[in-house]
Amino acid sequence: ILKHFVDSLTIVKDIGQNGKLADIGTGAGFPGIPIKIFIPEIDVTLIDSLNKRINFLNIVIKELNLKNINTVHDRAEIFIRKNNETYDLITCRAVSKLNIISELCIPGLKINGYFIPMKANIDEEIKNTKYLQKLGAKIENIITFKLPKQDINRNLIIIKKIRKTDNNYPRNYDKILKHPL
Repeated sequence: ILKHFVDSLTIVKDIGQNGKLADIGTGAGFPGIPIKIFIPEIDVTLIDSLNKRINFLNIVIKELNLKNINTVHDRAEIFIRKNNETYDLITCRAVSKLNIISELCIPGLKINGYFIPMKANIDEEIKNTKYLQKLGAKIENIITFKLPKQDINRNLIIIKKIRKTDNNYPRNYDKILKHPL
């Protein structure tokens, strides 16, 4: 409960009650499903590259009778290219390094939208974030905390999109890995 549900809900005080949220690399639906339960008004899209996870999430959504929540079986970079500047908020939990996941997510945000990756150890990853300028974004805040009864630092990196991202992003995933920003 603490490690998955409570951790997923740590983001809710930093997001609005309305708008469109994309959860990239959702896995078993974290943080997207707990957010949807807690904020029923928000429109949620859960994206994952493994179809068996999407099939599982469709069952969970039906069993919980959740509305305005969609699942998409797609790779993040392909989904974001098709949904450029669509979302008010994009989040992910424990997905890839910050420079990689930023390139995959930020182009999908509307201007003034927020990308909030949820990560544990970020010390090395935030030493150089100049690549965010290329993506039209900047770090607005970093919230560090510990979950109750846990000794692991958790971090919410609040990244605001301040201008349009060049249409060349996100690049193909193999290019992102070979030549990260």
